[in-house]
Amino acid sequence: MGQVEAANTPYDDVFRTLLNDCSSLILPVLNEVFGESYTGKEAVVPSQNESFLNQQDGKQEKRVTDSSFEVHGEGIKKYHLECQSSPDSSMLVRFFEYDTQIALGKGVLEEGVLTVAFPHSAVLFLRCVKSTPDRFEIKMVTPGGDLSYPIPVIKTQRYPMEEILRKNLLFLIPFHIFSYEGRFEDYEKDAQKLEQLVQVYEQMKNSLEELLGIGKIDEYTKCTIIDMSKKVLDHIARKYKAVREGVRAVMGGKILDYEAKAIRDEGKNEGYKEGREEGREEGREEGIRGTVSVLKELQLPPQVILAKIQKQYQLSPEVSKKYL
Repeated sequence: MGQVEAANTPYDDVFRTLLNDCSSLILPVLNEVFGESYTGKEAVVPSQNESFLNQQDGKQEKRVTDSSFEVHGEGIKKYHLECQSSPDSSMLVRFFEYDTQIALGKGVLEEGVLTVAFPHSAVLFLRCVKSTPDRFEIKMVTPGGDLSYPIPVIKTQRYPMEEILRKNLLFLIPFHIFSYEGRFEDYEKDAQKLEQLVQVYEQMKNSLEELLGIGKIDEYTKCTIIDMSKKVLDHIARKYKAVREGVRAVMGGKILDYEAKAIRDEGKNEGYKEGREEGREEGREEGIRGTVSVLKELQLPPQVILAKIQKQYQLSPEVSKKYL
């Protein structure tokens, strides 16, 4: 079938950042797409997103999926989501390859029977047209009969901001700017039309503040959503200065490290600084504990805190748990 590598984009990076830093935001999306009934208290546990496929020449090719994860609630379900700015001819091939690897990763062999459970898969389309289907399907023709499974499509352009907020689909906010991409030329030339777009984002920011005020989200989540929205905006509207500046102004102006991340990094940097100055393990220990304290104040889930201190301080999973 030829090469099926997909180029990484800033939108993929935003997608992964949201899943890593604000993983609970994906739960309402799963409710919307798969008809789940997650409450938001379930744990989202990331899976390995790299796999190695054997090629005909005997070599292995590394593939990286956008997101493979499990949701631990009353039971455990596996999911695989991909972010696509537009369809490409190799997309379904990649889905089948990734889904197969995910299924094999936890396959069970008993009495000559290999049982594999495929993940619930879906694709998030940032752009769509009338001919974009609401779902794709992968069909397997086997000696034992035909099998197939659906891949639902999430069309971000079809969700107005009011519906995003009403359904708590906050994960989609950074990509909402795609809904207006076709009108950038008009916004650039007409200040009154641009003001309509600005008002949409003013509504969004006010709603996030309200959710923060009633405890539905924390400061870290609010800041992450806004920062990721800016990153998408800067890329998609890079040729439209008025659009960029108008929307960025209502979201907070210059793109900086989001506030909560700066607080978190301050704790990390202080730990490293103390470790260097004191030359003792105590300095590093205090830095780790300080970072954990800040992350707890930001109300991050325990699994997210563990992942972050493991990466920042090169800790093993076993050692990191003693700091919670």
